Formats: sequence, C-alpha cells, structure tokens
Amino acid sequence: FQLPPKKQQFLYQFKRVKIHPHTVTAQYATRAPYSPQPDEGYDDAPSFEDFGSFLEETSDKKRLTEGKKWPLTLFTSKDSAPKAPKGSSSKGVGEQLASFGEASVSASRLTWLGLLGAGLAHAVLIVLTRVASEQFKLGPLFLLLVRSVLQLISIAVPLQKGENPFGPSGYRLHLLFYGIAYSLSLCCAYSSLTFISNGNATTTWRLMTTALSAILAFLLLEERLGLTDVISIIAGLFGLGLVLLPTVDEYNVDTPSDPVVFWKGAFGWSLSALAGLWMALALVGYRSLKEKVGVGTALFTVSWTGCILSPATLALLQEGWSWPMSAQAWGLILGLVTCSVAAFLGMTHALTRLHPAIVSASQTVEVPLAMLLYLAVLPEPPSALEIIGNVFVLISVSWMVAMKLLPSRVVPRRQREEYEEILDSPIK
Repeated sequence: FQLPPKKQQFLYQFKRVKIHPHTVTAQYATRAPYSPQPDEGYDDAPSFEDFGSFLEETSDKKRLTEGKKWPLTLFTSKDSAPKAPKGSSSKGVGEQLASFGEASVSASRLTWLGLLGAGLAHAVLIVLTRVASEQFKLGPLFLLLVRSVLQLISIAVPLQKGENPFGPSGYRLHLLFYGIAYSLSLCCAYSSLTFISNGNATTTWRLMTTALSAILAFLLLEERLGLTDVISIIAGLFGLGLVLLPTVDEYNVDTPSDPVVFWKGAFGWSLSALAGLWMALALVGYRSLKEKVGVGTALFTVSWTGCILSPATLALLQEGWSWPMSAQAWGLILGLVTCSVAAFLGMTHALTRLHPAIVSASQTVEVPLAMLLYLAVLPEPPSALEIIGNVFVLISVSWMVAMKLLPSRVVPRRQREEYEEILDSPIK
C-alpha cells in the first residue's frame, strides 16, 4: 500500500484501520500510535452477528449452506425466520451443539448402511462360491476370472463423467498399485480355497486385513484410531480367533497326518494371510486417493488388473477349466458378480469417510452371517467355539455402529461452557 504523495513526507505518521463487515476505512494521523481512549470503546469492531451476516452474503457461504437451509425457506423467507431472543443464549447454544451431532449422524447413516450391506453381500458371496465349487464344479479362480471380465463394464462410469478410466494424471501409478494389490489379494484368497476350508480362509483373510490395515494406516497415513474403536476392533479380532480354533475332535485325531496334506494346509493358511496383507495395502492405498479417484474408476482398475492376474494365477496353480453348462450355473455366476460389485461399492465409498481398519472391522460381520446362511443352504452345525466367536464379532460390530450413529442426548458441560465463553468474549 502506497501513501499519498502529501503524506509521504511525514515518515512518523501512523495508520488507523477500522474494519466493518461492509467497509474498510483507513485514517492517518500525525500523533502517536492509536490506542483506545478511556471514553472510546470497540463499537467499530464487527460483532459476531455482523460477521455472520457478512459471510451470509458471500457466494461461498451460500453454496455451502444452500442445501441445508431449504426446509427453512421452503414456506418462509429468510428474513421472516424467527430469531431467538438474546436472553436465551444458553438454550440456543445447546440446540446448536446438538444440531452439529445430528447432522454428522445423518451424514454417516448412509455410509454405515452401505457397509453393513457390503458385509451381507460378502456373506452371500462366500456361500455362492462354495455352492458353485461343490455343486457345479466351478473352480474359485475361474469364478474370479469371470467376475473380473464381467466387471469391465464399469468403464462406462468414468467415461460418462468425462474422466480418464485409468485415473487422473499424476496419480495413475498410485492407482495401478492399488489395483494390483487388490487383485493380488483376491487371487491369494481364492487360491487358498483349494487347500483349506472356505470358512477358515475367509476368517483368516478378514482377521489379517483388519489388524494390518490399522498398523499400515498409522505408519503410512498417520491416521489413528480412537480408544472406543480400538476396543471394538480387538473384541472382533478375538472373536475371529475363537472361530479359527480347532475343535475337540480335531485335537483327538490319533492317525498320523500325511506330510503332503500338512504342507498343503500350511500353504493355504499362508495364502489367506498374504491375501490379508495385500488387501490392507489396497485399503490404505485407496484411502490416500479418495479425493482424486472415484469409485467407478477404482472398480474398473480392479477389474482389468484382475483380468491379467487371474489367468496367470490359474496357470501357475494349474487349476483346471470348467465351463458352466447350465442356466442355473450362469445365474449363480451373475448373482456372484452382483454381490461382489455391491460389496466393493459399499466398502470403497466408506473409505472416503472412515478409517481403513474400521471399514475392514465392519466386514467381519460376514463371518456370522455366512454361518447362518450355511445352516439354511448347507446344514452343518457349528461348534461351540464358532458360536461364541461369532457372538463376539456381532457384539463388536454392533457396538461400533451404535457408538458412531447414536446421537448424544446430553451436551458435555465443558464443551457448552467453552462455546458460551467464545460467544460472550469482547474480542470477536
């Protein structure tokens, strides 16, 4: 700012600035620096209400609050809205703080509904994969290949939005790593079904994904979990551990085990644990890309990388090809693809708002839901440890959802006092 020519000769002059919501005035004087006089107050300083009205007139504020104010202005104008009396600041503060929590809960309900729907879709996917393997002799890796090919239609989503299906410039290598990690996780998980049971593979995969995603998110993204989330996740992992414990009949086996069977089982367990590591890397990777890559682009990336890695894994393990020959088999495959897409959309959308470990922990609900579906489709009574472990999983997920969604009815006293202190402060 350059002083007028007549003012430049007075080098000792000082500038007094008054800020008003609508005008900014500068007054020059030749006396000492301005300080408030005994009879002069701070009437020229903008009040909190004036500052709010000033923000109300800006375009950014209007865009941010346009969607939130339509119920108020639907039948009444903004000027005719009743204003709270000045003496009822205590009640207004409480209502404002409560409205903040209610708005957050409303925004989270759709996310958690999608997460629980993804858990149900994962449970149905587990059952359909086993039915396809036992009833129609369709290999797990072949199902993964068909699923990846059919999901290539998701390229229409980024093309419709005018986006590059391979990701924005500068983030394509990162997106490629995400797709490879996700596809490798699926390849390892589906390959493990050849060596160990479906339930053990799924439980191990989910346990390792949840535990490792919490660690990797802290190390790579510096995202931490709250104490309540940590307790809920630990309870869920404890339940999954109980599900994996062998039964009494498996302990009392007197016949010597075949070394080939033993090493096949060990290889299957290792594959399922490795699948958890790759999935944790994929979840953390997309978490860092949440503002740059859409869900449709992510689905297409996982699909085309799966089309490359699935045949390679299938050839490496020399798993035979078995083409579906009946309409029921094709209907089962279409249902499998539908469930996989629904589960992917629910999880990926949740990653834009929630911690990767919380997203993975919410999907542990697939284990007890799959057990219930097994009882309906393939009557197999679960063991006592499986029942107890699944109860722990259900309690942990229910507690996590309740803590995230249930609104707080009582405003904390300290938070209320601090807010009132800000409103009553003379420096605004």
